[in-house]
Amino acid sequence: MKIYLVSDNVDTLVGMRLAGIEGCVVHEQGELKKAIDHALEDKEIGILLLTEKFGREYPELINKVKLDHKLPLIIEVPDRHGTGRKPDFITSYVNEAIGLKL
Repeated sequence: MKIYLVSDNVDTLVGMRLAGIEGCVVHEQGELKKAIDHALEDKEIGILLLTEKFGREYPELINKVKLDHKLPLIIEVPDRHGTGRKPDFITSYVNEAIGLKL
């Protein structure tokens, strides 16, 4: 099973390539759609990493792929500029999911 990265900047791709993860850099919605379609066609790709910028800018596209396909698993990762999430997002996510305050 392979991991594939679709990034909005070269720096993130270079860092992932150092870890042995292949990928591509795209900047527009059409390019993103083509890159996701490539990942869906390649049955060896089990995890698709997307930079968080795509999740913020094109949530309808990302959510459609998540709902319509079991594989690849789509994971949004922060890029070199950091994450757009608040510092305690994991704790608040767990609090919402189980209804207990940690």
